[in-house]
Amino acid sequence: MDLEALRALPKAELHQHLDGAIRIETAVELAAEVGMPLSLEAARARLVAPSRCRNQAELLTYFDLPIALLQTASALQRVSAELVERMAADGVRYGEIRWAPRLHLAGGLSVTAVIGAVGAGVAEARDRLGSQAPLIALIVTAMRSHPPGANVELAHAAAAFGMPVVGFDLAGPEATYPAPPHAAAFRAAEEGGLALTAHAGEVPGPERIREAIDLGVRRIGHGVTAADDPDTMALVRDRDVTLDVCPTSNVQAAIVPDLSAHPLARMHRAGVSVTISTDDRTVSDTTLTEEMARSAAALGMTARELADIAVNGFHRGFGAGIALSRLQEDADRAWSAWAAGEPAIN
Repeated sequence: MDLEALRALPKAELHQHLDGAIRIETAVELAAEVGMPLSLEAARARLVAPSRCRNQAELLTYFDLPIALLQTASALQRVSAELVERMAADGVRYGEIRWAPRLHLAGGLSVTAVIGAVGAGVAEARDRLGSQAPLIALIVTAMRSHPPGANVELAHAAAAFGMPVVGFDLAGPEATYPAPPHAAAFRAAEEGGLALTAHAGEVPGPERIREAIDLGVRRIGHGVTAADDPDTMALVRDRDVTLDVCPTSNVQAAIVPDLSAHPLARMHRAGVSVTISTDDRTVSDTTLTEEMARSAAALGMTARELADIAVNGFHRGFGAGIALSRLQEDADRAWSAWAAGEPAIN
């Protein structure tokens, strides 16, 4: 597969964490600003997770440093702008960036100020990139470990902010914290006009996936363990819930032993709506182009199957309007032409 040809194709990325995508060089510079000596080697060791962790909880420790460094409006704006530029260079034409504002309050910022700083970064990148800028939307994430009442307040603040915030999410250690206590936050977000998604399926068992569906989500981040239970697979398919899969990250979290064992292709072939994302460009040391190429090769997918999954990202995005509709049409044409001329994936 020609990686550069694949990189040039228009892509949609629906699952990208801001704090998991900080550039290593940027981390060193931000650390210096707060008096934290940090070499490039040390930064890499704390930002890039190994190819396989013990579990999801260990993988989440690689977010500790970036969260510590992203406690000012200027840092949040810079990292957001740089992420949009990295996505653009990877052929992303529509992207959704998510992060948990309540993790960035240690420096005295308010939730609204945190959202505003990320929005300013997106706008800065758009101004720099001009016509090459991707269409970017934001998803505000609540943490499972945070008090339910605080997450209700977060949902109200996210809904009140307006564009480019389009969605509300739930993340954090699944094994320890169930989703139902945060139902009121999801209702507040929904009433405020936000689309709903939630992380689930990064730990064994289908329970967390079913909890997320009960919250009324349109998409689930990861959802890998749905493939282990036929009834849950049927529920996801029947409710038309999309699973935003991040293959490298899923291997790192020890959900699957390696890419060849990932259920992505099997779920797609079973009629489940799936998309491919990086999750965390730095933590997983990957790009969307690489995720698509490696996953397709490891799973024996056809070019048409990869094209269908790629285009599905545009159709399942939370953004709306004429701009996204045009991107969908462009993606349909470009990926169809690519699939017709790509005889095999290896």
